[in-house]
Amino acid sequence: MLFLVTGVAGFIGSYVASGLLSEGHEVLGIDNLNDYYDVDLKKARLERLRDRAGFQFEQIDISQPGAFTSLRRRDEIDRVIHLAAQAGVRYSLEKPFAYAASNMTGHLAVLEFCRHAAKRPFLAYASSSSVYGDTTPVPFSEDHHVAKPVSLYAATKMADELMSEAYAKLYGLRQFGMRFFTVYGPWGRPDMAYWSFTEKILKNEPIRVFNGGQMRRDFTFIDDAVRGVLSIALADSDVLASKPLHRLYNIGHHQPVALLDFISEIETVSGVSAHKIMEPMQAGDVTETCADITRMKTEFDYQPQTDLNAGLSVFVDWYRSYSKL
Repeated sequence: MLFLVTGVAGFIGSYVASGLLSEGHEVLGIDNLNDYYDVDLKKARLERLRDRAGFQFEQIDISQPGAFTSLRRRDEIDRVIHLAAQAGVRYSLEKPFAYAASNMTGHLAVLEFCRHAAKRPFLAYASSSSVYGDTTPVPFSEDHHVAKPVSLYAATKMADELMSEAYAKLYGLRQFGMRFFTVYGPWGRPDMAYWSFTEKILKNEPIRVFNGGQMRRDFTFIDDAVRGVLSIALADSDVLASKPLHRLYNIGHHQPVALLDFISEIETVSGVSAHKIMEPMQAGDVTETCADITRMKTEFDYQPQTDLNAGLSVFVDWYRSYSKL
């Protein structure tokens, strides 16, 4: 099959593209290569894909009018994995219009592309655990009603889910949304806590610990997250057809970890002690996330395999090599 992968130079996108290529499929990857974080890191991810048989890349900003009109092989695309987005909760407080453009206008553009494409491709798109807000009881189930976002980022992801629900009802467009829970690992995102903590700890610089470390996150190793994405993306057509046109899935580990325990794990695997500066809760943060993964287990045989110690060991080793520390 020919897959269109948006956000292919991103963390999850580059891994998903690699997984699809390893399964013998073709990937047409697009990305706008914006400078929200180090563009060289995004280009380095792309370099790992460029020479793979079946991979093509186009630099496209999906939030711009007519973004898909010049897309090569647009009428041959069988399935779409939409991972492009403006990420980061705290950055949404500084650049709100970037989130409206990338996350909402961009998502709408993908929906319109799928609606009018020759093969009306199945769409799997990225949502976020942030849609559950800070009042949903844990573990977070897809059946919980979500209507109280605590960040603009979360609100844009909720809007994406609502748009997808509308397109499923209006046009019969089959699509599944994937709510990711704190994905980490090699080639990850420098704006996320696991990266910044590791960087500062290895450099013997102080780290800022919000809410006195009294937060819990459902950290999900990249290999487990990608395994979940591919189980959906590569499902047989009859399996997809047996489910509602629009369905949501949690992709997490179901093992929340206290922030101070998380920092302690980085200290253990790195062999370096952290210098902590305790600070109050930041706007847009939530106290706990925990994925109920029953639906993914039941319907796609999803089972996370990497515990935090193993995952952080792999990441810290990679980071030392990547940053030459």
